[in-house]
Amino acid sequence: MLGYVLRRVLAVIPVMLLVAVFVFLLLRLTPGDPAAIIAGDMATPAQLERIREAMGLNDPIHIQFITWVGQLLRGDLGVSLISNTPVAAMVADRIGPTLSIAVLTILMSVALAVPMGVLAAWKHRSAADYAVMTFSVLGFSVPVFVIGYLFILVFSLQLGWFPVQGFRPLSAGLGAFLSTAFLPALTLSTIYVALIARMTRANMLDVLGEDYIRTARAKGAPERRVLFRHALRNAAVPILTVIGTGFALLIGGVVVTETVFNIPGVGRLTVDAILARDYPVIQAMILLTSFLYVLVNLLIDLSYSLFDPRIRY
Repeated sequence: MLGYVLRRVLAVIPVMLLVAVFVFLLLRLTPGDPAAIIAGDMATPAQLERIREAMGLNDPIHIQFITWVGQLLRGDLGVSLISNTPVAAMVADRIGPTLSIAVLTILMSVALAVPMGVLAAWKHRSAADYAVMTFSVLGFSVPVFVIGYLFILVFSLQLGWFPVQGFRPLSAGLGAFLSTAFLPALTLSTIYVALIARMTRANMLDVLGEDYIRTARAKGAPERRVLFRHALRNAAVPILTVIGTGFALLIGGVVVTETVFNIPGVGRLTVDAILARDYPVIQAMILLTSFLYVLVNLLIDLSYSLFDPRIRY
């Protein structure tokens, strides 16, 4: 087990190195001059040259890359070209709302989708199965901003149960947090409930046709035990992959939902940085998202053995 973990952790290093090279070259080769962004339209050529020299933009590109990687290893993500604020501080301010809503979304999605998928597979070609599949199709088809505005209209404007926009952190109290985070999480969960429920149903249908399921039923095992202990456990590997990938995507920021509900998350930070050509912020967000995907995939790989007894290290 320890050897497998070490191999998987070491495999992260070349992946992140390739991502770093790609991000660095992509932003350096795109049109636009960071010095001109900082100095403004009225800057003289001498002022632009001084800024480029101070930022190291006149150095050879390999020297710039080595310097940038050294800063990353020290935890220095650079300084925003627009606000002159450390990028690490900007990300720290924005990651809280995004992380909170992502966790709540995944919890709601799993709690709803897995039982729905199990029920649809157990009652294959019944009214329950058709209802779950209809919801899955609608969840994929309706744009998320339409769902968000619909929820605002019904639950905020008409019923008055939740505020229209804004975000309150968990430190302000559980009630205040849920009042502002529930609707965004519910909006996002419609997509993930549809995806996870469909994946659960498909894998459960495959597993329920296996010989060991028929054997368990022939021995008189309760149906709930057959479904959740034998079938769901062996169908869980692809479901875990979908859940983990979805969580990484949510942490990376969901721009549309954050815009609809006016949530100051990392998604809006990324879009603002792209529009302003704030290169250090863009680099930091791409690296953060890539690292989260790699970390989530690593955790999923390590958790496979808990659900699939055929996997050995």
